[in-house]
Amino acid sequence: MQKSLSSLVGAGSDESVKLALASIRKHLGMEVAYISEFVGNDSVFAEVDAPGLEALIKVGDVRSLDDVYCRHILAGRLPELMADTADYELARSMPITRDVPIGAHMSVPLKGKDGIPFGMFCCLSPSPNKTLNDRDLKMMKIFADMAASQINDRKEREREAQDRRALVEQVLAQDAFKIVYQPIVAFNSSRPTWLEALCRFTVEPYRSPDQWFKDAFESGCGVALELAVLEKAFEAFRHLPGDIYLSLNAAPQTILSGELPRVLANVPKDRLVLEITEHAPVADYTALAAAIAPLRQAGVRIAVDDAGAGYSGLQHVLSLSPDLIKLDMSLTRDVDTDQARQALAAALIYFAIKTDCVIIAEGVETQAELDTLRALGVPLAQGYYLGRPQDLAATQELLRDSRQRESA
Repeated sequence: MQKSLSSLVGAGSDESVKLALASIRKHLGMEVAYISEFVGNDSVFAEVDAPGLEALIKVGDVRSLDDVYCRHILAGRLPELMADTADYELARSMPITRDVPIGAHMSVPLKGKDGIPFGMFCCLSPSPNKTLNDRDLKMMKIFADMAASQINDRKEREREAQDRRALVEQVLAQDAFKIVYQPIVAFNSSRPTWLEALCRFTVEPYRSPDQWFKDAFESGCGVALELAVLEKAFEAFRHLPGDIYLSLNAAPQTILSGELPRVLANVPKDRLVLEITEHAPVADYTALAAAIAPLRQAGVRIAVDDAGAGYSGLQHVLSLSPDLIKLDMSLTRDVDTDQARQALAAALIYFAIKTDCVIIAEGVETQAELDTLRALGVPLAQGYYLGRPQDLAATQELLRDSRQRESA
């Protein structure tokens, strides 16, 4: 039993609840263990461990609380431990005792963080078991408390996810975000030739865009949010010079959704760059590459964002054969004084040359960083030193000014 307790502590939430049922059932020598949750006037079987008795009881079965022991146990009319149900007149009088049948029964409440019971943790046998005692009941309560803790934590995560989803749905319903554009500058030109479209949220509570998208994908509406952002950003094409490229983020889930061809239908694809971000691990790079292929055939360029920041970015580089690689700001920051960063950046630049793709350095904030990246062979860069994100009107003015300077 000590081994079972240790296993339970180390298991994941859902697995630990299942393990609790199996462990206590075996320990007590009983045939059925289950967790029920109260839903209105019903008891719903949420987890069941009853090997060979699946026809009798299974997850999802529902019984009226009027027909089971739960209410009587909570009210004290029946005890938590009945080694022989025949010893209790109320239990004898209930049809379920004969119909199942139930000879021995043990049940303790599962309580929420507010102390209110939300269900029961139960074991039963068709035959009486006079060996069951208070020590067994105490063990049952230990397992029940551990299961309740796991269930409460899961419910809390579900509530938080619902709250996050509600906030994202509010953003979508109210169109509560705007697009800003940050210039990407070529070292051989005095004006921006690329723009990255970035999303800024205009609703409370304030959170970074990364956190908004993380919450959206974790709550199941990340693709909808990202598609809405893409559609709004694409409006800029009608106002930008024809030689300006537009770069936007797209998570693997969005690409795999099959929705992009519809969203891109009226977009000049030869001026579009999709930056592959990562809001969740990619399970199947073959499927992702297959979804990208028709976009490429239509003229869309593919970039890998945040290269050098971690394993996932490098995996994208190796698996997707991008047209562009964006060096993460963790590499470009202090690259002028940090030899390790210079070495890693040089390695990625060498890789880009060998695989015929282009490097863009993100997060450039000083002239020294810019000079070092230029010396290393980086052709394109972006960052606050080169231009902050700004709205479309300000971006148009920036482009006009840079053209005038270039032609002067």
